[in-house]
Amino acid sequence: MMNEPISTIMITKVVTVSPDDKLTVVKDILFNKRFHHIPVVKGPKNRLVGIITSYDIFKLNRKFEDYDSIKVQEVMTRKIATLRPEEKIGAAAQIFLRHLFHGMPIVNDDLELVGIITTHDILRYNFDKEYPDDEFEMIWRNFEVIEDEE
Repeated sequence: MMNEPISTIMITKVVTVSPDDKLTVVKDILFNKRFHHIPVVKGPKNRLVGIITSYDIFKLNRKFEDYDSIKVQEVMTRKIATLRPEEKIGAAAQIFLRHLFHGMPIVNDDLELVGIITTHDILRYNFDKEYPDDEFEMIWRNFEVIEDEE
């Protein structure tokens, strides 16, 4: 079931940052786009050099006011798990399960970023395979969020 290549479900329009960007840029992306991981790329060919996550920012334990004086390269993770686009979706799922990752950059042989895959992409892939006719649309239409009025 998960023998299709990652390229069939990976996101190809990836939001990235540069090692020289300030953490204020990262904070804005994480908050406004509700991402949890952002690949860090360098040069015109988007060579992958790191990844920065919401957890990296959280463990800094710094005030937002300090973010403009901190560069991405000071905080980013440099040791990164990656896969190639032709590898199988099941390989990504196995890495996510074994290492508790939630997102992984997809690179070519020159380590140029070509996409990203997340646990959400795999969940959506499996759901769409199991329920191709979207039979749960009725549930979604009846879904409501309960807010505490206090």
